[in-house]
Amino acid sequence: MPKWKMRKTVRSRSFRRTAWISGGLVLAVLLWNNGIHNIGSINAQGEADCQQPPARSTPNMPDVSDVDTSKLPDPTEIKGQTTAYTQAGEIPPVSDTAAHEANLPVTVKSNDGPGQTVEKTDRILAMNQNGGIAAAVVGLGLGCNLVGRDIATDFTQLVPGAEQLPLITQGGHEINAEAVLALSPDVILTDTTIGPYDAQLQLRNAGIPVIFISSSYSEGVRSAGPQIREVADALGVPDLGNKLAERTVMEIDETKKAVEKLAPEDPSDRPRTVFLYLRGSIYYWFGVGSGADSLIQSVSARDVAAEVGFEGMSPTNSEALIKAAPDVIIVMTLGLASVGGIDKALELPGIKQTPAGKNRRLVDMSDYEVMSFGPRSAQVLAALGTAIYAPELAYHPDHPPASIDKRLKEINEELEEDEA
Repeated sequence: MPKWKMRKTVRSRSFRRTAWISGGLVLAVLLWNNGIHNIGSINAQGEADCQQPPARSTPNMPDVSDVDTSKLPDPTEIKGQTTAYTQAGEIPPVSDTAAHEANLPVTVKSNDGPGQTVEKTDRILAMNQNGGIAAAVVGLGLGCNLVGRDIATDFTQLVPGAEQLPLITQGGHEINAEAVLALSPDVILTDTTIGPYDAQLQLRNAGIPVIFISSSYSEGVRSAGPQIREVADALGVPDLGNKLAERTVMEIDETKKAVEKLAPEDPSDRPRTVFLYLRGSIYYWFGVGSGADSLIQSVSARDVAAEVGFEGMSPTNSEALIKAAPDVIIVMTLGLASVGGIDKALELPGIKQTPAGKNRRLVDMSDYEVMSFGPRSAQVLAALGTAIYAPELAYHPDHPPASIDKRLKEINEELEEDEA
């Protein structure tokens, strides 16, 4: 597999939470390299075709089966791999008239320190590692004002007609400043999980307000409301931010309750679960404060990382994983594909010696969804929880989402070339 890395320079005095900046840097280095095609090419037709779903203020609840848990199998004994698919990709906005409700100009303090003044929001660029910032923009009702995308933002599932927005990252999650400048954005919303910081400063020095939103990884699912409000404040629509945050938190809370009904009543009977990031011949364990811990806890599984005190995101070894004895291993779909699928994953040191490995119990989910904290979180929790406790009831589309399907085919071709 190709070797790559992201260079990033961050002045520690500019950020209040340097520990989580480091965590964001680790994750930025880890996530998959999806190439540099289409960088900076403006697709006017795509923008013209953009259509938002109808606005709604009430919760958009995902479908979670209401089933008698006594009729479900013991989740620690379930065998076989399950892919968790979300059922609803679109994010209904809280307003159809967000652009007219914006109170501009507005000056806000960027999370890296400087105050930034936003005068227009006709052309918005939202970019971060998990796509959560762009999802918040869409939920506020400004999705059709987005003019570009990072590799983590799956517009095929956000705004119909906007999937052809130009890519502005290269080498995985490294910003191409020239491509960004070519899009003439009015405002850039970002965080410390994407970079390099020098490129973000270059954009700011070019006269574009660049606003850093607080990183969401340390709080995971719990960060959804605060992050949405920060995005809304930066775009001059704080009232819509409150509405979207309240709707999102309600969706998350109600979904957590619904998923908990699928889990064994006794917490000690719930599956021991870890989140592994697979890539090549190594795997990283996402522990406490990585965001993965909040996912596991939110679907009422036993978070092994919290039990053993494993923090952050770092490589682990076979001895530690065997000792952790997970019943379920959560992985990213493209990460699993990159090692050659489940059979090859089971050959990685220690995995086959765990209960999950013996049962081939890996639950994979789209790289573009599983760690996206924001308006899509409830859908993620519903899909993940169902896949863990009731795989027979899990949603299975006829075809994977277009973005994942395309990348899976590319990975398979790359693996075939390497073997040849």
